[in-house]
Amino acid sequence: MTPRPTPSGSDPKKAAKAAEKATEPDKPVKKAAAKKLAEQAATKKATAGKVTTKKASAQKASATKPAAAKKTAAKKTAEKAAPKKAAAKKVAAKKAAATTAAAGTAVAKKAAAKKSTPAKSTAAKAPAKKAVAAKAAAGATTTAAAAKKSAAAKAAAEKAPARTPAKKAPAGKSTVTPERVTVSTPAPPPEAPAPVSPRLDAGDRARLLAGTHHDPHTVLGAHKVPGGVAFRAFRPYALSVTVAAGELRAELHDDGDGFFSGLLDLSEAPPEYRLLVTYEGSYRETEDAYRFLPTLGELDLHLIGEGRHEELWTVLGAHPMTHQGVTGTRFSVWAPNARGVHVAGTFNFWDGTGYPMRSLGSSGVWELFVPEIGEGELYKFEITRPDGSKTLRADPLARRTEAPPNTSSVVTASHHEWQDAHWIEQRAGRPAHEAPFSVYEVHLPSWRPGLTYRQLAEQLPAYVKDLGFTHVELMPIAEHPFGGSWGYQVTGFYAPTARLGTPDDFKYLVDALHRAGIGVLMDWVPAHFPRDDWALAEFDGRPLYEHEDPLRSAHPDWGTLEFDYGRREVRNFLVANAIYWCREFHIDGLRVDAVASMLYLDYSREPGQWVPNEHGGRENLDAVAFLQEMNATVYRQVPGVVTIAEESTAWDGVTRATHHRGPGGFGGLGFGLKWNMGWMHDSLDYMSHEPVHRKYHHNEMTFSMVYAYSENYVLPISHDEVVHGKRSLVSKMPGDWWQQRANLRAYLAFMWAHPGKQLLFMGQEFAQGAEWSEAHGPDWWLLDPAYGAEADHRGVRDMVRDLNTVYRHTPALWQRDTDPAGFQWIVGDAAEDNVFAFLRLDADGSPLLSVSNLAPVVRLAYRLGVPDDVQAWHETLNTDLARYGGGDVTNPDIVKPEPQGWHGRPASITLTLPPLATVWLRPA
Repeated sequence: MTPRPTPSGSDPKKAAKAAEKATEPDKPVKKAAAKKLAEQAATKKATAGKVTTKKASAQKASATKPAAAKKTAAKKTAEKAAPKKAAAKKVAAKKAAATTAAAGTAVAKKAAAKKSTPAKSTAAKAPAKKAVAAKAAAGATTTAAAAKKSAAAKAAAEKAPARTPAKKAPAGKSTVTPERVTVSTPAPPPEAPAPVSPRLDAGDRARLLAGTHHDPHTVLGAHKVPGGVAFRAFRPYALSVTVAAGELRAELHDDGDGFFSGLLDLSEAPPEYRLLVTYEGSYRETEDAYRFLPTLGELDLHLIGEGRHEELWTVLGAHPMTHQGVTGTRFSVWAPNARGVHVAGTFNFWDGTGYPMRSLGSSGVWELFVPEIGEGELYKFEITRPDGSKTLRADPLARRTEAPPNTSSVVTASHHEWQDAHWIEQRAGRPAHEAPFSVYEVHLPSWRPGLTYRQLAEQLPAYVKDLGFTHVELMPIAEHPFGGSWGYQVTGFYAPTARLGTPDDFKYLVDALHRAGIGVLMDWVPAHFPRDDWALAEFDGRPLYEHEDPLRSAHPDWGTLEFDYGRREVRNFLVANAIYWCREFHIDGLRVDAVASMLYLDYSREPGQWVPNEHGGRENLDAVAFLQEMNATVYRQVPGVVTIAEESTAWDGVTRATHHRGPGGFGGLGFGLKWNMGWMHDSLDYMSHEPVHRKYHHNEMTFSMVYAYSENYVLPISHDEVVHGKRSLVSKMPGDWWQQRANLRAYLAFMWAHPGKQLLFMGQEFAQGAEWSEAHGPDWWLLDPAYGAEADHRGVRDMVRDLNTVYRHTPALWQRDTDPAGFQWIVGDAAEDNVFAFLRLDADGSPLLSVSNLAPVVRLAYRLGVPDDVQAWHETLNTDLARYGGGDVTNPDIVKPEPQGWHGRPASITLTLPPLATVWLRPA
């Protein structure tokens, strides 16, 4: 822009002093003279008012009249104010005329000038490469100010009364006395502030270029300044930028380095305007992102700062929205250590220089509303670290991501309409530990490799429903870069993996499972995260999500980083994430992975590699507090869900309420259920032995009942037990192929009858012989009728279906899983026989008798003590049935008790026990 002319006219300070001197009385005057002076003063005041009015009219007309008209009006005003006597007045008049002529050279190039044809003048003929409306307005303002000063000087001079020796009267008042009248001159009209340059100062300019400006909205956009409204835009690579507000068009001056500015003669910043941006070979009309107010309120920022925002995903991340009547996307991110944050994406060709975000107070949150972009745009945050270096990061709260190996976040909004209202309404009717709960564990990407979420929705619900499972448990769904981690090294905690589709596609799958009557559990991993330099690790240049102490942050087993559970914002990130999955995706439960690694400071660490807590102990008090808060909040916010802990130690009170303190002084962790890792290890070890040696390990099958009611347990045969050389479940069993399948069937029936809920990993339901591989999934070809041994595998699957069917319809097997009164041993010490027999009882006392013979021999007329109040028993399940692939040794007839006491009971029955089998009997 060309330099602005210096305002001309009389010096306001000198004019004020002259007025004061003019009011000093020199000699006495008569009353008639006083009256005449008063009349003259009134006349001059009216004249001054007319001058002011004409000046205002001229300013108003300047928007639509040509510059030549402005020059004429200003000249006439100056002529009226021309002095007649004093030399000082002549000088002032000349300056005013000169200023008027200079101002007349401005050219209005845009819509204001288009309305009328300007008269020919020097200004109209002058060549100007960028003669903008802002310059013309500035010239008019200067002319008006000069004329105003000249008029004020004349008024002050003409109002000066004859000097008298009397004292000066108070300003603005008339004092009447019998001898004389003293008239003081009114204060001169307030002077218009001198226009300022709209250009950014060097400091703001340097910070914006360096990416370290914390509040770009205070300097970019439209701002009221002395002399009008300053417009500033930062558009790197642009050739020109024009402001459009209604019919106004004003091209901004190119200040270099992508900065553009201009001063428009407006009384207020327009509430709405657009930017017309020209690039080489392209043109774009857009809203100015820096004219919008913050999209986050004080309450949101307060809750974030307190670590109590339970709907964090609604305020952080990328959200398409309508703000101040304009559609666009709100970007916000927590990065308290950053010196600056920009948003970069496909909408700005991955150059975030021109999209700096503002820091919202002390919250550490950076925010920017970008108009006219929406769903499907890719983006990341460009963060300037404390040392000035830059890093490009995926959004920690991105709700959609690119499919790996790509790492960008994706702007998204949900359009799924849920159809599972009935399921959601009824799921809270009964707590999980008092309901049937048999779980089919699934790794979605490999269950049927190549299927999307929507394609899985056509197959998985029907398959699980047919087998009778009550729930599926999905191995981690949250986005993860390395498929070989099976999802347990998460980078996108708020985004379902894009490998199988969009977030709405995943909702469609959950909806389909619910409509089929299947609950959905999900593995959730708040214990650690990977070190990828585009994700959470040192997110803003310093440890943020991880603990700042390297001894606390580095996970020794997996090469990952542990969360800093003592930082309230990090706890908030995780607690809100748990709520997010349950509320937004209708997840019915979260199985929390690797809880033991969170609870102990010395987990997998040698002496010297960890620091005791404040009490000198090894418990991670921050992690304990986090887990308690997470469980309490989830159960409060989302009724009917269940949280499940994968916890492999004897930590007291994992499933105890958080407000109930145990012997160790800690409140419970608040989980609903806990994986019984001890039972799993002991029972699998027993089953892996040859039957002839099992008598030496008999206690491994009975020890679990010592602690079975210390927690609310799930009995898990999970993915961890069928990988990495551990062999599949059927392959763990000893003997030939017939014995392996018989052992497997007997073991599964023993498991389903044992107190606790059940979990079985995919592929084990049909006795897959190979270990699971995430690359190809279950060996479905084993169920192909063309395969010679298909009947063997189908038989095991049929038995699993029958197990679940009887289980669902027999409350004794699930109603009192956590109540010792629901279990009674019949015989638990028959080690020589490899026999285990016990009763399960429902709330009404109705029993189910489970008998397992884990020896490869038939036991005829095997006597067992039973209650004397049951008149007869019938066999409801036998794992040796021929259709399961067994020898078909059964008890087909009703079995009646005899009045012969046995095993400490008043009555007894005799059964034929099939080899390597489990039988269930119920009252006939």
